[in-house]
Amino acid sequence: MNTKFLANENFPLTSYRILKNWGWDIIHISEGNAGIMDDEVMNNAILDNRIIITFDSDYGELVFKNGYKPLGVIFLRIRDFSPSYPGELLKNLIEEESLLVENRFTVVGENQVRQRVI
Repeated sequence: MNTKFLANENFPLTSYRILKNWGWDIIHISEGNAGIMDDEVMNNAILDNRIIITFDSDYGELVFKNGYKPLGVIFLRIRDFSPSYPGELLKNLIEEESLLVENRFTVVGENQVRQRVI
């Protein structure tokens, strides 16, 4: 996989490490940039051409109201999960089910995936 990802601070480190160990090109914002604002996370992702993975709904506003154009955003809307579950879920959706996430705002819910072109 050639796609690069940026995990937001709220993405579990366990899931981040799982994806990294599976060979994903992924960085976690807490490693070197902990505590930065959402718009700074967005700018970092745009500069490095990375898809943001987050549990923060504010990224929808940054994209659709403020006009930011990242490579993509994956917004996870799941609750009550183990620290490894988000990573396993993303690996399944992207690698095994071939979900296209570039140039899309992807909302991953408990039982559905919705996408909107950025």
